Amino acid sequence: QMKMDSSEKQTGEDNFQAPAASEQVQQQPEERMGMKKLSEDMYYNYDELYSRPVITADSEIPENLLHLTYLLTLHSFGYDCGRRANLQLLDERTLAFVAGNQLIFLDVRTKEQRYLRSCSGGGIGTIMAHPSNRYFAVAEKGDQPNIVIYEYPSLRPYRILRGGTGQAYSFVDFNREGTLLASVGSAPDYMLTLWEWRHEQVMLRCKAFSQDVYRVTFSPDNPGQLTTSGSGHIKFWKMASTFTGLKLQGLLGRFGKTALTDIEGYVELPDGKVLSGSEWGNMLLWDGGLIKVEICRKGGRTCHAGTIQQFALDEGELMTIGTDGAIRAWDFESIDTADCNDDSGLFEIEPMNEMVIGRNVSLSSMVKSCLPDSFIWFAQDSNGGIWKLDLSFSNITQDPECLFSFHAGVIQGMDVSSTSHLMATTTLDRSVRIFDFLAKKELTTSRYKQGGTTLTWAPRLVNPSGGLLVVGFEDGVVRLLELYNPQSLRVVAGRSRYGDAELRLKQAFKPHNAAVTAIAYERNGEILATGSMDCTVFFFTVGDRYDPIGFVTVPGPVQGLEWSPQSHDKNTLLVLCKSGHVVEVQSPDPEAQNHGTTYHISGLPTRNFIFSSIKSCIKALKEKKQKEREAQLKKAKEEGLEPTEEELQEVEEEEELPPLYTPDPPSPLCCGFYSQPGAFWLSMGGYDSGFLYHCKFSEQQGEDLLQRRDEPFTFLPVQNTDEDPICTITFSRQLLLCGMQSGSVRAYPLQPSDFHLTSMQAFWALSVHDNQYGQLRQLRCSFDDQFVLTTGEDGNIFSFSLLPQEDLLKALQRSKAKVPSPRVSGGQGREGRIEGWRNIETAKQKLEMDRMRREAEMRKVERRKMLAELQNQFKQLLEKNQGLPEHVRLHRTVHTHKPLHPKSTPSSQTQRVREARKELAWEEERHRIGLQKLQERFWDSLESDTVTVVAFQSDHRISTYRLLALSQRFHELKQRGRVGGPGAVGQERWRSKAEAGKDADQEDMGEEAVMAPHVVRPGGSKLAGRQAEKLRKATEKAERARAKIEKRRKEWAELYAAKPNENCEDPEDVRAIRLATENMGDFKLKTAKDFTVPEHLRMNAEKKRAQLVHLEEMIHERKTQMNSRIMALRDTKVSFVSWLRSQAQQLQAVQERLAPHFCSPAPTLPSLLPEETPERKLRYTRTTLQRYGALRAQRACTRGQELEGGQTLLEELEAEIEEEEETPCHTPADRREREVEESGVTELEEEMREVEEIRLLYEEESLLEQFDAELCLLRHEKLCLDIQMKLADLRHVTLFQELLLLKEFEKRENSLQDRLNSCVEEEEDLRSKLEECKQALELKRRDISKLQERERAIAATFQASLGENNKFADFLTRVFKKKIKRVKKKEKAGDDEEQEDSDEDSDEESDWDDDEDDSGSESGGPLDDSVCPQNCNSELFENTVQLRERRLDLEELLVEERKTADNLRKECDSLVKKEKVVHGSLKAAEGDLELFNREKQQKLNELDVVVPLRLHQIEFVSNGVVPCSLAPALVLNTVALGGLQERIKELQVEKSEQRDLYRQARQQHVQLIHDRKDMEAKIQSLEARCEQLMLMKFGKLVDLEALQTLSGNRNLEEMRQESRVRLAAYTQEHHTERLLSMNSLLSQKKEMEDKLNTRQSKMGTQFQGRRHAEEDERRRLYQLVQSQAQEANALRQEINILSRKGGHILPPNTFPFPPMDKKLSIMLKISTNVHIDHDNSFSNAI
Repeated sequence: QMKMDSSEKQTGEDNFQAPAASEQVQQQPEERMGMKKLSEDMYYNYDELYSRPVITADSEIPENLLHLTYLLTLHSFGYDCGRRANLQLLDERTLAFVAGNQLIFLDVRTKEQRYLRSCSGGGIGTIMAHPSNRYFAVAEKGDQPNIVIYEYPSLRPYRILRGGTGQAYSFVDFNREGTLLASVGSAPDYMLTLWEWRHEQVMLRCKAFSQDVYRVTFSPDNPGQLTTSGSGHIKFWKMASTFTGLKLQGLLGRFGKTALTDIEGYVELPDGKVLSGSEWGNMLLWDGGLIKVEICRKGGRTCHAGTIQQFALDEGELMTIGTDGAIRAWDFESIDTADCNDDSGLFEIEPMNEMVIGRNVSLSSMVKSCLPDSFIWFAQDSNGGIWKLDLSFSNITQDPECLFSFHAGVIQGMDVSSTSHLMATTTLDRSVRIFDFLAKKELTTSRYKQGGTTLTWAPRLVNPSGGLLVVGFEDGVVRLLELYNPQSLRVVAGRSRYGDAELRLKQAFKPHNAAVTAIAYERNGEILATGSMDCTVFFFTVGDRYDPIGFVTVPGPVQGLEWSPQSHDKNTLLVLCKSGHVVEVQSPDPEAQNHGTTYHISGLPTRNFIFSSIKSCIKALKEKKQKEREAQLKKAKEEGLEPTEEELQEVEEEEELPPLYTPDPPSPLCCGFYSQPGAFWLSMGGYDSGFLYHCKFSEQQGEDLLQRRDEPFTFLPVQNTDEDPICTITFSRQLLLCGMQSGSVRAYPLQPSDFHLTSMQAFWALSVHDNQYGQLRQLRCSFDDQFVLTTGEDGNIFSFSLLPQEDLLKALQRSKAKVPSPRVSGGQGREGRIEGWRNIETAKQKLEMDRMRREAEMRKVERRKMLAELQNQFKQLLEKNQGLPEHVRLHRTVHTHKPLHPKSTPSSQTQRVREARKELAWEEERHRIGLQKLQERFWDSLESDTVTVVAFQSDHRISTYRLLALSQRFHELKQRGRVGGPGAVGQERWRSKAEAGKDADQEDMGEEAVMAPHVVRPGGSKLAGRQAEKLRKATEKAERARAKIEKRRKEWAELYAAKPNENCEDPEDVRAIRLATENMGDFKLKTAKDFTVPEHLRMNAEKKRAQLVHLEEMIHERKTQMNSRIMALRDTKVSFVSWLRSQAQQLQAVQERLAPHFCSPAPTLPSLLPEETPERKLRYTRTTLQRYGALRAQRACTRGQELEGGQTLLEELEAEIEEEEETPCHTPADRREREVEESGVTELEEEMREVEEIRLLYEEESLLEQFDAELCLLRHEKLCLDIQMKLADLRHVTLFQELLLLKEFEKRENSLQDRLNSCVEEEEDLRSKLEECKQALELKRRDISKLQERERAIAATFQASLGENNKFADFLTRVFKKKIKRVKKKEKAGDDEEQEDSDEDSDEESDWDDDEDDSGSESGGPLDDSVCPQNCNSELFENTVQLRERRLDLEELLVEERKTADNLRKECDSLVKKEKVVHGSLKAAEGDLELFNREKQQKLNELDVVVPLRLHQIEFVSNGVVPCSLAPALVLNTVALGGLQERIKELQVEKSEQRDLYRQARQQHVQLIHDRKDMEAKIQSLEARCEQLMLMKFGKLVDLEALQTLSGNRNLEEMRQESRVRLAAYTQEHHTERLLSMNSLLSQKKEMEDKLNTRQSKMGTQFQGRRHAEEDERRRLYQLVQSQAQEANALRQEINILSRKGGHILPPNTFPFPPMDKKLSIMLKISTNVHIDHDNSFSNAI
């Protein structure tokens, strides 16, 4: 075992330096082989195990001094609620918890207690129930403590586990099967041990950590895995089997970026992960020793408001228990799979269920009921309670039930009654409790606003009934509480009394400014003394009312007060201070009256004692004496003699004390008590513990307290108290009972009158409270010395018996203590508000100041009275003087007061007035500014005050709204909202761009017009005007045809480019389908997780302010409108009242003229109430002010007398004004006129007056009814408006909450919006630059295409100029294509750049070079373009050279344009890349903004919005009834709901329409397919027809577009014109010769015909038959000539048709030709040649 311990030894530094290193401990094979087997039926004897009292050896103190038969003599009234896991459930009705050195079994139903005492006597560390509830483990404290396994319910010790830790166990746990037990120790070893507890054997052990370890548990789902947690750490353990044995490996959890925290609670998940809590209330999910994610609530809120104490994974439900008193159930699957998607490391989730126990509840642990299928849990409350909880989270869940309530924390004060077995306690939990320790129950509890710090029960001399308590509190207040039995009071009818006792307040006062620490009654019961932390001691007289006497100050905070006993001559108070000072104060005289300004008692005799440590001297002296004794004894033994006691004492007397050691800070004083007059015993803590010091006051009390050091004159060593001082002392019979710091009770038997405690040798000690933190605070004996009661800092309260067993049974027969009856006289005192109380001294000083102020006021009043008497005497003298004769009367100047100083002149008086005004200037200005501020605050800011209008004939009334003027801030926000947005700027920007584009297009058109190619005309034109015009029109026609063809080609290209693919779908349809898919069957809720905030619904602080401004403006407008209507009604009433008054006067006049029996009673005139015209309060005139002054003077004269009604001056003044207004004035003249008129009234006039009276009464009544009706109607409208205004106010609250929330997000939103705006601006800038670059590139392409067109035009012009069959064509072509070195027009930098050409340019140049090479190779010699060859047209040569120059110019321009185009293309590419990058950034910014808007929307969704609903608006019904909770319901606008319902019908209609549309589309699709096939067939037939016509007309297939674009060749036309001119000249020259020869031939023909005719005539009939044949032949030839002429005409028409566009060619008419002989054929050929020549000449002419 020692070997294994040495191998396991680690330090805390190693753990922190290498937290990931696995710790492995191997089990010893020898132990495994030698494991002993224990019988299952073996049990230990409890009577031999439990700890007994410690008794001094060789003493006669009985062991049962305090009887330990626990079922009878011991009872616990407290609960150590601060201990971890101090609540276990053993069966369905028994709870177990640790109380000091006892284990208490509490019956839930009967509230009975059973006890088990610890076996070690050092306390109990922790307890744990077995999973089967058949056993429970008690892990103890002390030196090498044990773990005792008890069987339940027999409570027999079953197994004892030894050697698991050195000092105490902090936690133990069984595994799920109950076969293994894990324990972890506390300081100093922190040992983790695994036990096979049935065999009492250790399996594995290892040091868990170097700091406190709170918990250790087995994983319920993963055998072999354990987890420990504690101060700043969590550690994961695994048992691994290797070839060397079983090993325990530990992995320390790394917190990483998460703050280090203490871990109280955790739970092992089934997949091996661990979920733990934290100090700030969030959950940490651990995986592999690292924090995977931190879990919090929505919006970053913590899961609990404080530490999570425990986790519970029960039947798949995860619950957390926090110190905030809340139990929350979470979704286990969501937490198990939780992960974080960003760098925050947080995962947000909301609890499924929640139960908040109460405000002052702090849960620390829970245990579940052992009944199957039960949802009942029992919870430990750190504030002193045990709760029964129903965690079913259903509709029938029971409310939390507090089963037991105890004090929470340290018991600050405890005392027992002097007449009964009653005990009172108080703590800082603000409660005072009364217990009956005889009946073992709590009687009553009273709670206050501050915690109690000390408590004393009044002695019998003060209160014979024993029902008075004095309680001190932490705020310096002292309360006198009276305990009484309510059953003794008379029962009031209808009321009943419950309970056995009640507390009521008798008196409360505040003598101190800090916590009250000690209270003591004087030995005669005449004076009460209270001590406090504020270093004061206050004295009060005792009686029916406690009156203050005074206070004294002491050097330190008061620890205790001890009055001198009756045996002392002087009545003194011993004040014990925590700092080690002791002050003796003589009792003040209770009859002395304190008339001073303070309660401080200055002349009271006091003596001081300042404790000085002598322990170092005692220890050194003991050591030296021990050495000398040993040396002397050794020497005597060597000599064979024994020294006598006298010799040893002589040695001791010769020694001197060594120098003293004074601890710093001084040792605290624990307790003390009087021994003799002027002498006392002290018990010190800290360094000076271990002794009782006997001290007395020094005779030299005049020295400085800071310099004095008083030493005890003797001391008494107390055994085993060096680290365990005596904290409290009490006497019972002949026993000195001591309460120790370790929580034990000691009893020392004493001899009577042993003031020096010489008999304090043997003792009896018993550990009662916790040995580590259960210091014993109070130790008391009952009034009959039968019981001993103890309280400790562990919160436990115990009662023991000092009686023999038989006497105790007799006392228990009374079953309960006697509670005093209530007082007959005097009711319960009223405490009032004590928080604002001054202490008695402050109150005394304030009373003195008030007295001095009253005396000063009385002196002022007396002087004023004296001045008034002098004034009256002076007036009487003046009156007497006036009554004397004039010659005796004194002049007025004699009575004038003469100035004391002769230099006092009117100017000096003016100067004094001026000075007085200067002195009062500040006050005047202050009052003026105060008045101005009041007016600005209460009147100027008020737009409309409340005006109430009351109906005439009913109690209905209506009031205006009290409206404040809209603030300047409101107008600023409103003005800011009216400022135009960026739309105008954007429109201006786009407008400028459009104008720029238009200008650019105009420039392009102009440049195109300038750059348009034109036909080069070399030299002057040889064509006539008509031919030139015809050629120009033909050229224009060809150009138009070419442009039209090009346009049509582009249109076809665009059309084919826009032709969709066969599988392509319409983008509009795709967009509609996507929109329908996203919104199909979905009404977007803002609370949905995937809700995307639309652009128009996105909200920021500025928009929300605008909404608030608009809402405030609307509210103000509506209220203003209603106020105006009410004020109009008020004005109407005012006019009605004035009119009614005038009518009443008329009616009175009429009635005065009537006989009395005809007069009807006059109706009561309505009047205006003050609240109807509140503005009249602020109207005043000089008369009003004068009347106010008169009333004020009258009121001053009647000062000191009671005024009737208690009216103020303003009320009295208003009443007089109203009386004056209402009183009608009738002059005597009017009365006389009426009397004269009445004397001569006829019957008709009297009847007319009656009618007038009736009319006036009717008009008055109708007007009143009409007014009341209007008021009721307006009142109804105002009520409706009030509802709307209330809803608007609720809306305003919601908007303001949203504004506050949006302000929190405003900074982040602005940053994200700025980022998005910068991306948008950058993208727009890049797009504009890219568009400009593309436009420039397109312009350059157009320029290049124009230049290329011009170049082709020049080449075409050159080819046209060559003509056909030009023998110099090759030469001229080489001249035209030759490249020559030309002088550059502009110097260009960079020859390399000039050589860079585009791909197209290089290709064309290569073509030109190839042509030149070919031409060069053909010629076989160098080309000289400066000389025109012979027989070559010089004009044509010069024209070729000019065309070459123009071609070279165009080539240079092309090179430059292509370079520019390349640069633009590169710039476009770079801009496209930049645009892609910026577009990505824009998408990311939009995504971040969308996530931010979603988060902001979720935060807005968490705000509570008040929506008033009526029952008919609630349609959330479950099983036919409205559920109790409407939490899952959705509040939806009726319009939206109706829209959704109507949308269903619309979708059905749209569905049918879409089906019909689909059907029609399919039919149309089929029809279009057929039409396409028909059109394709028609196109094929038309193409065949066109080809046929081309073959018929042209004999081959030609390009019609090329044919249409052919224009006339100017050179060819000029050559033809020249040929025509030459032909005309030639024809003109040779026509004369031809005509002459023809004339000669015709004349010869005529001669020959004549000769032939003569011959024919001569021949006669010889040739008759032949003549007929010739005639027939001639006719046939005429016909042939006519047909040829027709054919020629047809050919001419065909030529004309071909010369026009769109002409239709018809085949020529064919005629049958008769057979011809050879001669006729020759003649026909001649004639045909002639016609052909004629046609050629005709065509040349055309």
